[in-house]
Amino acid sequence: MRLMVYSHDAFGLGNIRRMLAICEHLLSAISDLSILVVSGSPMLQSFRLPPRLDYIKIPCLNRGESGEISVKYLQTDIAETVKLRSDLILMATINFRPDAILVDKKPYGIKNELVTTLKFLKKQLPKTKLLLLLRDILDSPEKTVSEWKEHGFYGAIEKFYDQILVVGMPEVFDICREYQFPPAVAQKVRYCGYLRKEPGLKSREARRQELQIKEHEQLVLVTPGGGEDGYQLVDTYLTGVAQLTAKTFRSVIICGSEMPPQQRDQLYQKAASNPQVKILDFTNDFMSYVDAADVVVCMSGYNTITEVLSLGKRAIAIPRIKPASEQLMRAEKMSKLGLLQMIHPDEVTPENLMDLLLIKLEKTNSCPVAPGLYLGGLPRISHYISHLLSNPATPINLYFSRLKPKPTVTVQ
Repeated sequence: MRLMVYSHDAFGLGNIRRMLAICEHLLSAISDLSILVVSGSPMLQSFRLPPRLDYIKIPCLNRGESGEISVKYLQTDIAETVKLRSDLILMATINFRPDAILVDKKPYGIKNELVTTLKFLKKQLPKTKLLLLLRDILDSPEKTVSEWKEHGFYGAIEKFYDQILVVGMPEVFDICREYQFPPAVAQKVRYCGYLRKEPGLKSREARRQELQIKEHEQLVLVTPGGGEDGYQLVDTYLTGVAQLTAKTFRSVIICGSEMPPQQRDQLYQKAASNPQVKILDFTNDFMSYVDAADVVVCMSGYNTITEVLSLGKRAIAIPRIKPASEQLMRAEKMSKLGLLQMIHPDEVTPENLMDLLLIKLEKTNSCPVAPGLYLGGLPRISHYISHLLSNPATPINLYFSRLKPKPTVTVQ
């Protein structure tokens, strides 16, 4: 059986990391499955790729803070680059002839680059199943509904797609209601729950030993995700740590591979005078650093939050607020569930960040059980896709129900 995965990746690392996690679980669950990933991620080659998975790298696009899409590396205009990407996706589909295609977030792809492929599938490969993957929150309801109406996404789902897999829970954010899905679209939605992340390659003990963290010392992990817009978070943190009179904890900062080199160099210089701070560009074993930490200071992208909560870590979230309000909405909702504490980026200062961090560090010995998230999304996605591949004739809406998993997570 063959699955093709489309991940456009115009900003950061979240999309490709999420899709690769899904691919790895699918490969472990379906023994005769081969997966071809088509992605614009410039970091795809840096991840550990399992057997039976390969990828086609298409030219990179970039989405700035304004939300405008541009060409990231090539000196070509946006129209011809999108045309090149579109042609590559179509040729991959024609030659790979997948049994199913999993599309990330945008029903027509970024700048409609999937349209020719969708039409080809409808006419030439009508048995190929199409699935759309949506994270828990896309953007504000007002902006999302307007965009989906303008670009005809509701119609695209009704015409081309067999199923929508939502890696979230309606108890946190009800996509069908908030985004005004018509009945024909809503009936295709399957809430899968959030994605529990696998443990890192190194144990907590091994990673802390490698970092030379003594048994009595506490460790703070600072991560701005992909890092493209993470300079302010890290700079604020370093300023706050420098102002502390007592150095009661150690810090590891992972800047992110997408942070502009000049900004990254400035942060390295700023951290150089503090022996309690270690700073890295990137790691392909992020979960082992999360495991080693006592508190995590982060933004509130989907991947980062689920990685932190998968290990029950205390977190301080400073969300991105542009070009989309997705992170702010997620942080607010998770904060109300008692899963993290949020500081609005317009209100964060070195002083209030350190005040909250010290409070968090004092409480790391307690392990309250908070109402939280169902983290069984990976096996549920595998269940849905496996059924589609092995029972292509079974009407989806007769077989599946809208599952509402019970939320449980332990926060340290």
